[in-house]
Amino acid sequence: MAYDVIVLGSGPGGYPAAIRASQLGFKVAIVERENLGGICLNWGCIPTKALLKSAEVNNYINHSDSYGIKASGDVDFEAVIKRSRGVADKMSKGVQFLMKKNKIDVIMGSGKIAGKGKLAITDKDGKTDIVEGKYIIIATGARSRELPNLPQDHKKVIGYREALVLPQHPKSMIVVGSGAIGTEFAYFYHSVGTKVTVVEFMPRMVPVEDEDVSKELEKQFKKNGIEVMTNSSVESIDTTGEGVKAHVKKADGTYIDLQADVLLSATGIVANIENIGLEDVGIKTDRGRIVVDQYQKTNIDGFYALGDCTPNQALAHKASKEGINAAEAIAFLEKKLEHNPEAIDYNNVPGCTFATPEIASVGFTEAKAKEAGYELKVGKFPFIASGKATAAGATEGFVKVIYDAKYGELLGVHMIGHGVTDMIAEAVLARKLETTGHEVLNAIHPHPTMSEAFKEATAVAYGEATDI
Repeated sequence: MAYDVIVLGSGPGGYPAAIRASQLGFKVAIVERENLGGICLNWGCIPTKALLKSAEVNNYINHSDSYGIKASGDVDFEAVIKRSRGVADKMSKGVQFLMKKNKIDVIMGSGKIAGKGKLAITDKDGKTDIVEGKYIIIATGARSRELPNLPQDHKKVIGYREALVLPQHPKSMIVVGSGAIGTEFAYFYHSVGTKVTVVEFMPRMVPVEDEDVSKELEKQFKKNGIEVMTNSSVESIDTTGEGVKAHVKKADGTYIDLQADVLLSATGIVANIENIGLEDVGIKTDRGRIVVDQYQKTNIDGFYALGDCTPNQALAHKASKEGINAAEAIAFLEKKLEHNPEAIDYNNVPGCTFATPEIASVGFTEAKAKEAGYELKVGKFPFIASGKATAAGATEGFVKVIYDAKYGELLGVHMIGHGVTDMIAEAVLARKLETTGHEVLNAIHPHPTMSEAFKEATAVAYGEATDI
């Protein structure tokens, strides 16, 4: 059967691309080898948030006396994992409904480019069929990076997928890497009673974040009993005995052996671009990612790519926008739209880490803004000075804002604390609208809320603070 658009991969970039293409009048098919919704929905964003919610509830129970309530509870690890899988399954069924609603054909199997406008799709029984489409959108995502010195046996040395469905509650865990994945799992397992040690190769945790945020996260993790080793590396592992032993080089150059039930390797991701036929049609790649233009088009006409298999941030919301842009760019070529979509500003894509405390950021860090040559006005408002945070018992962290001193442009916002992943959207919108510090100061924020910390941090930057 011939289609106008075929989408290879049904993750948070693929399925919005398919839906938008259908909305624009194209005959669309989507190809998926495993579960609709991809890694994010089934093995990433959604199930991890379900686990983290269970951890949050457990923390509330353990600290209920600070709210004047006596409560006690035990963690049923299997039930926590089961709830997480149930949430993921429900969301996957939601994507199935969306495909049916938008009249998109779902083809289950592994797809491989078989020439211009052709995909060879092999089903679970090994049968291969050729499906034709004028345009093919590649949205094959990524998987856990496996380092040579950390080979994963998926039992004692695991990636994020196994971390979501461990059959037994580990008493101890080594987490290698403190990006969003490592940080979230370190927090979750610590919260349910696992002894956690984080080993980070870089000088600080969450190294892509502003340095002040990194320092605050490390302080809070250590305060809560999570051991953190920065400037450290796992040189080798031994899984021959009970559990796993990691030979770790410390910051001072000495070595230590760490013993744990499980080691989680959270050292990044690798794009799924092998064996999908890119080289057969000459699609360019660079450093393991598919090269695309501002409208997600590859160097070969008729082929588009998006999400984690392309450059820039590996984030679900970024992939979703790229998927919509790809569909609209195709529609413009086919004269179904009068203009191309607006290109993405990758410096205005928010990043979120859903541990406790949460982290959210957008735009320049202070260091990057200085490197870019800006003269800065920087303000930081601690949540300990917030009435809402104090009432909620969540005074850890702060909001940090970075403005261009000359024109008042909002260059970056960095938050760490309770609920900040919901607060960052205001900063993204403000930057999108080219809002200045003056406008933020004159936009009345509701009191008492956590969100007013954004305005208060701006007041600090401009020397107008009244609450600190």
